[in-house]
Amino acid sequence: MDNIKNPNEQAWGLALNLLTKRLPSHAINTWFVPIVPTEINNEKISLSVPNQFFLEWIESHYGDQLLSAVRVALKNEQAAYHLLVTKEQKAVVESQPVFSLKKPLKKNRVNKNYLFKNFIEGSNNEFAKNAAQAVAKSPGEPKFNPLTIYGGVGLGKTHLLHAIGNKVLEKEPNSNVVLVTSEQFTLDFVNSLRKNKTIEFTKTYRRADVLLIDDIQFFRGKEQTQEQFFHTFNELYQSGRQIVMTSDRFPSEMKGLQDRLISRFQSGLSVDVQPPDFEIRVAILLEKSEQNGLNLKYDEIEFIARHVKNNIRDLEGAIIRILAKSSLMNKEIDFNLIRDVVQERVGNSHLSEVTIEDVVKKVSSLTQIKEKDITGKSRKMEIAEARQLSMYLCRDIIGTSLSNIGFYFGGRDHSTVIHAVKSIDRKKEKDSRLRNQVNSIKQDFKFLT
Repeated sequence: MDNIKNPNEQAWGLALNLLTKRLPSHAINTWFVPIVPTEINNEKISLSVPNQFFLEWIESHYGDQLLSAVRVALKNEQAAYHLLVTKEQKAVVESQPVFSLKKPLKKNRVNKNYLFKNFIEGSNNEFAKNAAQAVAKSPGEPKFNPLTIYGGVGLGKTHLLHAIGNKVLEKEPNSNVVLVTSEQFTLDFVNSLRKNKTIEFTKTYRRADVLLIDDIQFFRGKEQTQEQFFHTFNELYQSGRQIVMTSDRFPSEMKGLQDRLISRFQSGLSVDVQPPDFEIRVAILLEKSEQNGLNLKYDEIEFIARHVKNNIRDLEGAIIRILAKSSLMNKEIDFNLIRDVVQERVGNSHLSEVTIEDVVKKVSSLTQIKEKDITGKSRKMEIAEARQLSMYLCRDIIGTSLSNIGFYFGGRDHSTVIHAVKSIDRKKEKDSRLRNQVNSIKQDFKFLT
């Protein structure tokens, strides 16, 4: 093999540049910047790392990404990499700056934009918000310590975590509020192992007045990290300091965590956040639209809310996507653009190209009432109900504006459409026949919710 000189360093530089684009900056700084290339040919890059722990971590966490980058850098789909531990590299790494464990982990990690006052409350998250506010008001209160906020992605858990930190700091600016993700906690611990500074690591975290840990589920399978967190938890709890955690599920359902950790989590209060209901989705969209200077009609807001349902992040993403698509493609923000964006996010299975005419045809076929009668002036009870059913389904399935529905059904005004929608919505809860008709047509359009 050739000795490492500039061409080889350039090849590793290219690989490192590719990794920088694909991995978080903290991962690059911690695991890849300290690496030194030692040998290279057209088929392999040999890389020196400081110790066996370092080697195993890269292999288990970033092996696929590293291999891909090496193959691109060498322009060889069969190329490989080889990690080796050398004494020289240990000396190099120890001379490089790493995360300082003496820095206080406090205010700078709390996002000032996440406050209780801009957290949109509804039946899906009311209990969680109240619990978070109680903790922020009286940190360390035994009945709320620890507090675990759990639920799916994008439902506001992180917002509440930061809101607690902000409220505590508002009341007591000198409080040592430590807010980190579980991944950052692990990286800090790993760096302490690399530098033989585990004592400083433990002191840093155990000085916290309030410890806020995001995504606790990612501790699973990391035995040494769990061991450190267990002792940190005990130290803080026994001294009456507050611990708040978020996770994707109820503590007893967390797999891969030590039983004694789960037992500690369950000793406090666990509160969940659920997906937002329709009214909350509308409120969130109105708030996000206002924040982004986007002036959407209520019909358009309602259309988005009826189709984008999973979480708050998806709703925010829809607003950003509408703005971006309008700006980058120089298009006016209208119903067609909004529909395109929503369809991109939810897929064709939930947003088919259904027209008002399609809905009327389905209702006509199901009720045996002629289409022209449904859209006409007759006030016969069965015809009026079929007309109201059609209007309701046009709103529910397509999200058509009130004015467009009214126009199609004989030039009726929007108040007539509102009355029809509310009437069917109310009746179908008590009338199984009507409810079955609604569900049957939704199933035909593959839109049963």
